[in-house]
Amino acid sequence: MRILGINIPNEKRLDIGLTTLYGIGRVTATKILISHGVTPETKGSDVTLEQEAAIRKDIEDRTIEGNLKREISANVKRLKDIKCYRGTRHVKRLPVNGQRTKTNSRTVRGNVRNTMGSGRRKESKT
Repeated sequence: MRILGINIPNEKRLDIGLTTLYGIGRVTATKILISHGVTPETKGSDVTLEQEAAIRKDIEDRTIEGNLKREISANVKRLKDIKCYRGTRHVKRLPVNGQRTKTNSRTVRGNVRNTMGSGRRKESKT
């Protein structure tokens, strides 16, 4: 099965396989499949051509992949341009949604670990 130039794995269950598309999660995939009369446990290779066409049409009507990424980056750019609080947090590469930053913000800041070690310096041989 191929949707928008991306191969959906045939050996996986369809509700899992559809999540390879950016913007489609488990819940959305399950809703799409149920609305077209396909059980979520069905493998990609067991779908009929009519069901596959209906699923493809439903997914292509949604904002996913490149269009969704462009929309998200445009939203972030707009926040940066108007210099609102969230925009300045994006510019500074800090957590945006109110998380604490004294600890637990390594994923946004990068995995910076400045540990001391034993505290003793190696003696130089002179």
